[in-house]
Amino acid sequence: MLIPLQAYAQTDIKADSPVQGEKVFNAETFKLDNGLEIIVIPNHRTPVVTHMVWYKVGGADETQGKSGIAHFMEHLMFKGSTGLASGEFSKTVRKLGGNDNAFTGQDYTAYFQSIAVEHLEKIMTMEAGRMRGMNPPLQEVESERKVILEERRQRTDNDPRGRFGEQMNAALYVNHPYGTPVIGWFHEMEKLTWDDAKTFYDKWYGPNNAILIVSGDVTGAEVHELAKKIYGPLKRVETIPERNRTISPPLHAQTKVLQRHPAIAQAIIQRNYRVPSYRQNKKDSLALQVIEEIMGGGATSRLYKSLVIEQKLATSASMSYRADSWDDTTLTVYAAPAPGKHPEEVERALEQELRKLVSAGITEDELQDAKTRMQDAAIYARDSLSGPAMAFGHALATGSTVDDVEYWPQRIEEITAEQAQNVAQRFLDPDGKYDHPPVTGYLLPPAPKEVPQENIQKIEPAANDNAADVPPANSEESTP
Repeated sequence: MLIPLQAYAQTDIKADSPVQGEKVFNAETFKLDNGLEIIVIPNHRTPVVTHMVWYKVGGADETQGKSGIAHFMEHLMFKGSTGLASGEFSKTVRKLGGNDNAFTGQDYTAYFQSIAVEHLEKIMTMEAGRMRGMNPPLQEVESERKVILEERRQRTDNDPRGRFGEQMNAALYVNHPYGTPVIGWFHEMEKLTWDDAKTFYDKWYGPNNAILIVSGDVTGAEVHELAKKIYGPLKRVETIPERNRTISPPLHAQTKVLQRHPAIAQAIIQRNYRVPSYRQNKKDSLALQVIEEIMGGGATSRLYKSLVIEQKLATSASMSYRADSWDDTTLTVYAAPAPGKHPEEVERALEQELRKLVSAGITEDELQDAKTRMQDAAIYARDSLSGPAMAFGHALATGSTVDDVEYWPQRIEEITAEQAQNVAQRFLDPDGKYDHPPVTGYLLPPAPKEVPQENIQKIEPAANDNAADVPPANSEESTP
């Protein structure tokens, strides 16, 4: 079945029936006059809070040719701002007994601190100071550019798994910003300047493009009053750009990425599919989450039981899917071949399990067991401070709503076995034809060394022997 380009992104996104039942987190929501969204998740178990600010901008929003600027900006936010010298932000958090960090994704950049509730006002003041008052010394800009280049060397260039993942994404997201690594391409990172960073900051960093999330020993009223006092005076960014991203063209062949590296002792087989995110199609996304749990949810999952326990072809096998993405997202199936097992044999076994899913679907028992595990995990998340803040941040920064998070267990409950099979047939059929074909990757140890020709005993075939040439493997090989 040929899936039209981006067709699934336009199907039934708003067809949600009203949801009844208990909320998971009972979050309180507010919005300041300057556009700042506020989410408060009360949790009075301990006198501690997690304070997060999420900006709705990430690597996929960068100007072409300036890859890595979003991540560079994240680093520079720690190098000086209103009332704080370079490095003073984190030093102050540590002196107060807390910890802080930040991270950048394709669709968001987030900054967070965990600290005793008595210091919340101080943390808010410092974070508000760099929301519109970031001003690092120029020498810090140059030194931090060297830091991100070294970070790329360590995490990607010198890590075969990092290089492999980068190649897989580039092959899957052709002519789309998700194909560019969040950290950036090295040759473009080398040329990033303060002017690039300041332009990016002025365009995207402001209260009307941010979400403030506070989880912990607070009330909504307390956080709202503090936020009005501290964040309220900040000026809005005049115009937040729309996310008008490039679209991948239809492709007509599957791609195979083959990478060998001396540091790899255990081979990995991976296949990445482009599938809808929650923002694009809620019902399809929920069905994919159920499929992920059934196919890849630990030692009882279909893939693990079949490939590892029953067939003994692999030492591990699983499936992963992440719903939080502005555009298409990735579903991955992967396995590590057992000693003596050929990667292609394991790949065929993965495909066979997907064919079973497509042709026979899932059973009612599998469906109910998966729902129970998923819903229980959502309830247990109430006990965490940072977990709920992360859940709301990822969701809201990628186009979901507070109710999407609060009523997620009820929406999972609505998924049927028929819906799950239908989604599998449309997106995961190994024999299907797609505008965006999946990408298969092999990350392997070095090939066995060839025996020198002079050490090979030449044996002439008998006159009646039938000689046959062995053709090369029919695959596209890509080595970073």
